[in-house]
Amino acid sequence: MAPTPPITLYRMAVSGHCHRVELMLSLLGLPYQLAEVNLLQGEHQRAEHLALNALGQVPVIVDGSVVLSDSTAILVYLVQRYAPGSAWMPQDPVGQARLQRWFSLAAGLLAPGVAVPRFAAITGKPLNAASQAIGQRLLAFMEGELQGRTWLLDGDAPTLADIAMVSYISQAPVGGLPLAAHPRVAAWVARMEALRGYVPLADRLPKAAAAVPA
Repeated sequence: MAPTPPITLYRMAVSGHCHRVELMLSLLGLPYQLAEVNLLQGEHQRAEHLALNALGQVPVIVDGSVVLSDSTAILVYLVQRYAPGSAWMPQDPVGQARLQRWFSLAAGLLAPGVAVPRFAAITGKPLNAASQAIGQRLLAFMEGELQGRTWLLDGDAPTLADIAMVSYISQAPVGGLPLAAHPRVAAWVARMEALRGYVPLADRLPKAAAAVPA
């Protein structure tokens, strides 16, 4: 079942949180349109955006009468509405619990440990050793989890766990976290990037944003 009109994704292209949603839309083959929101220029605090998300955050999707924010919540919505019963979301209690653990890691260690050093690098700020240490801890954990597995959860197909993690992990080297020391993680990233419909995450700020003083 395809949505009509296309889903609108409000995003900042450099955001891995937004990329998760765009990636899911693309992999599901759903029609969508992008609405850019430049956080560095304060566009997320404009009245029209606050009407969509009172916290002034991205991503936000508008799907007909449905308005949703929070990247992992949007992932669940998209799969439950447009691909119910698919391999993207486990159907058993243990699988769902393990998925939730990866969602927690995406909101926990991934954000300060990988997203923060990456953003510092692309905005020209000094890298923080403490943040990078968190990132190394996460990469080491993922390396162990991927032993004997193709994807982050058991099974023969990627799930929302992989979608939630790949955006920032794929760009960990930008933040000074090379994947060479984590060959299983690097191979997993390559498998994700080889999926039909995969879209890359922007690795630099748009010129207009880059011109804004940090």
